[in-house]
Amino acid sequence: MKDKALLNNKTEINESALNAIAHMPTKSLSSLMDEEFTLGLKDDDFMRIAVLLAEKSYHEGGCPIGAVIVDNETRKIVGKGHNTLVQEDHPYNHGETSAIRDAGRIDFSKTTIFTSLSPCDICATLIYMRGFDRVVVGDVTNASGNEALIKQKGIHLDILEDEKGIQLYAKFRSEKPDQDLEDWQGLSALQQTTKE
Repeated sequence: MKDKALLNNKTEINESALNAIAHMPTKSLSSLMDEEFTLGLKDDDFMRIAVLLAEKSYHEGGCPIGAVIVDNETRKIVGKGHNTLVQEDHPYNHGETSAIRDAGRIDFSKTTIFTSLSPCDICATLIYMRGFDRVVVGDVTNASGNEALIKQKGIHLDILEDEKGIQLYAKFRSEKPDQDLEDWQGLSALQQTTKE
């Protein structure tokens, strides 16, 4: 399989390669990239994949939030996802919850989750309930708040802001403030705002 992988140790790690990884189903990634390419991926590459997943959601009409879960030892992606509040009419299918669902029943204590935006209350709770080893957040400029809670639960947390992701979420928030509010607080918060 090593010779057949499209992405190998001779392949440049660039936006096109990361975009292919973002859009390929997780279970098929081993046919796309070999072990050497995978081991060459850095934290900012995984964050960019999360941002590319956020961009996918944005282009689908959804909230631009994406997440990637990486095995700490092998550096293989074991789960990834993006927010599908609008696309699936699902109130808590956020980037993090989608990635966790994609990963399935695994030991998350040996993984890192890269999320393009600071986790909401639901996602932060799920992250510590599943016992993640590490969380890397790509945007605390547009949203923040649960970083202290995550650290308090004994999870290592790093901020690795991605400028493309920050700009994308700011654009979304200015274009669709109602959808942003609904994603964070539900339809009742949106209805409350319109009454005021």
